[in-house]
Amino acid sequence: MPTVKLMPQSVEVVLPDGSPLTELEFELYGQESIPFGCKAGVCGACVIEILNGIDYLGNKSREEKDFLETLGYPGDSFRLACQCHVGGAVTIQVVS
Repeated sequence: MPTVKLMPQSVEVVLPDGSPLTELEFELYGQESIPFGCKAGVCGACVIEILNGIDYLGNKSREEKDFLETLGYPGDSFRLACQCHVGGAVTIQVVS
């Protein structure tokens, strides 16, 4: 099962293969995880930066890419966590 490492807290969570990152919505081990708003890719509350394992979070749609660019997060390393499904070990951090 894939491991998701949340930085800078260094909290590691094991999720079943194919799980959405929305599984990390709640507080983990006394630390905040990822803030989610709409969970539909339209609010921008869950922007993350992928530090490792970019290929294990699925493909970024054109709509997600365009929205991230509008928010000021161009490039492949930024994603909306609500649009990601885990397929391997990844390291991410919430963008605030």
